[in-house]
Amino acid sequence: MAVNGAVEGGPSTDKRFDYFWNQRGEWVEEPNRRRGGESGVQRIHATHGELLYAKRQTGHIYRSWMHPFGRPTVLRERDALNGLHALKVRVPRMIFCGAQRDAQNQWRALLVTKALDGFDEIENWYASGGRARHGEPVHDQILEDLAENLARMHAGRWQHSCLYIKHVFVRVTGEGEHARGEVALLDLEKCRRRLTADQASQHDIKQLRRHSSFSDADWERFTGLYKAAFEKATKG
Repeated sequence: MAVNGAVEGGPSTDKRFDYFWNQRGEWVEEPNRRRGGESGVQRIHATHGELLYAKRQTGHIYRSWMHPFGRPTVLRERDALNGLHALKVRVPRMIFCGAQRDAQNQWRALLVTKALDGFDEIENWYASGGRARHGEPVHDQILEDLAENLARMHAGRWQHSCLYIKHVFVRVTGEGEHARGEVALLDLEKCRRRLTADQASQHDIKQLRRHSSFSDADWERFTGLYKAAFEKATKG
């Protein structure tokens, strides 16, 4: 049995699965054992040199009432990437996703995404002096863009479910008065739909507060921007 979700044209999905499965690169997240199997992320290059990230899993599954016998977690992440992309939430672009059972009837699964060019973890950006270098107007843009991306996600009833500050990435383009800050969200493996937008919102915002280093003033500024964006998104 195979489940495939190719995004770009070209060879058959089975051939593309084999191609990406046989690629090797630097581990950016060493394989770790959990959920009955292994999961890790490698940095690889496409044939034309494009930088990609391949999440490689063996027997790494989740169970739900819809999938009581288990389903590869990358398929849940694929669904989230597609759903959030449709809502114009900035997330990595998916290149390929597929899952197959091997000769021992164990799942092998892949999720290949394009690198987020120019983005870095927000904590790294702070530590390297990004806020001081670009100034408060750019930092305000980052908080506003984070608020708007989260508001669109929650209005669509998507809950990130693992909204730690390390999963918020930032990029600043331009210089001086032309600089512009924006964010992207990563690690959507636990992302799921909720019955209401409020449920998704309340869970994630509380989680972000617990797992971020925002000062009280920055958090107050962010929540004000988020409330306005969420109200606009849910009315829209």
